Amino acid sequence: MQTIRGKPEAVWTDLLPVLAGIAVAISGVGVALALADVRSPLRAPFILFFLFAGPAGGLTAALPGLEPAARASAAATGALVIDGLAAQTVSSLHVLTVGGAVIAVVAITALLFLLSLGRRIRKTELINPVDRLMKGIKETRSGRFRI
Repeated sequence: MQTIRGKPEAVWTDLLPVLAGIAVAISGVGVALALADVRSPLRAPFILFFLFAGPAGGLTAALPGLEPAARASAAATGALVIDGLAAQTVSSLHVLTVGGAVIAVVAITALLFLLSLGRRIRKTELINPVDRLMKGIKETRSGRFRI
């Protein structure tokens, strides 16, 4: 049996995906409760969690180059701005319902995640095996790997 007493970083690497999955589940339940118009005591806290965590997660994924503290600060501030703009837009269009606001935030969050996914796919397409092979040949010719 393997223990992780001496390795605290192993606990964090295992715990972060679990926490992210829990956050997505809570957000999904909140969105489902809001769109289905279910009267539940969990509806308000779950929707509030989604309204903050959804755009913050999307902005965190869209800003990979920043340091972690700056990224968290920018994501938190951006989430509040996105929520405010969505509320103002829904209010000015006279569609002020919980479902309308949730759909607007879901759309913005989905766009943020799709943008970061597109950037990640584009980066992997630029690094194909032939480019890596040619880079390795150039490094070998330059004398870095002489035996």
